[in-house]
Amino acid sequence: MASTKRGKRQRHRRPRPGAPPGTLVVDPSAPPARITVIRYGPEDIDEQEVDAAAALPELLGKSPVVWINIDGLGDETVLRQVGDLFDLHGLVLEDITNVPQRAKVEQYDQALFVVTHMVSLGEGLQTEQLSIVLKRGVVLTFQERPGDCLDPVRERIRKGIGKVRGGTTDYLVYAILDAVTDHCFPVLEEYGERLETLENEVVTGAQADAVWKVRETKRDLLTLRRVLWPQRDVFNWLMREDCPFIEAETRPYLRDCYDHATRIIDAVETHREMASDLLAAHLAAVSNQMNAVMKVLAIIATIFIPITFIAGVYGMNFEKMPELKWSGGYPCVLAVMALVTMCMIVYFWRKGWLGSGPGVRS
Repeated sequence: MASTKRGKRQRHRRPRPGAPPGTLVVDPSAPPARITVIRYGPEDIDEQEVDAAAALPELLGKSPVVWINIDGLGDETVLRQVGDLFDLHGLVLEDITNVPQRAKVEQYDQALFVVTHMVSLGEGLQTEQLSIVLKRGVVLTFQERPGDCLDPVRERIRKGIGKVRGGTTDYLVYAILDAVTDHCFPVLEEYGERLETLENEVVTGAQADAVWKVRETKRDLLTLRRVLWPQRDVFNWLMREDCPFIEAETRPYLRDCYDHATRIIDAVETHREMASDLLAAHLAAVSNQMNAVMKVLAIIATIFIPITFIAGVYGMNFEKMPELKWSGGYPCVLAVMALVTMCMIVYFWRKGWLGSGPGVRS
């Protein structure tokens, strides 16, 4: 999956400006295509990996549902062969290769094209585009690289758990979207626990880099919001009754996905507000510390103002100053300075400026 690194912006290859529609721009550093096929029905299942796209026609039409998954977008030839085999529109292939795309649904004459995103946590927040093509009897999924969150769906197919083995292709698409959506909950729980830990660090000041961790978390949550927010619209579109690729029996399950997507978005917004509050709390704590320092400096400066005045007056050394020749002048001036200092300290304490004094605080 594409990782979001701290302090580093990810760059993506795009068609050059003015390029014709359907232009494929394949990243040479992307993994080569790896094709796996799962064919299944209520009674049987066959799972295999094929070496080339040319072997796919032999596997079609032998089972009610054929799920073809392609890991890696680094082989333009394979992608074009798959596009020609299943008569995919050029714009579909363009959206598959030019990642990341916004989550969306597009309906064509013979296919339904869905773009969604998988999220996970590794060294940082990781996002990966998952492109789904739904045709009669066939589901095509395209991933940026190997590794996904769809193993629970594969296990349900292998073991015949639930309705997926007896369902049609639209139910398989629902199962894939449901797995992608539910995989977001552990990620959000991790961010919730991380924010609780950061809250203690910010309040207690235990970690000097806590504010940077909060900012990084807030940036990850912004990425999550940008990725997950449109997925709710995808489910809303798929629930429409005029969509010929989704059967009426599958729409109630899609409504459940819509509800999960709404809960996820609400959780993301809550976490973002918490991160913003932590930043505000940190700034308030820094401001309070600065005010405390300035308060101490102001009190010290205020105490020394009258002392400095007295020392300045008697430091002029004019001949006619009456106390200049007095033998007791020096200890007397020191006593006056000490008395003034004590009076000011008592006054500040009674005003509550030096702590919890009993006097008035304003």
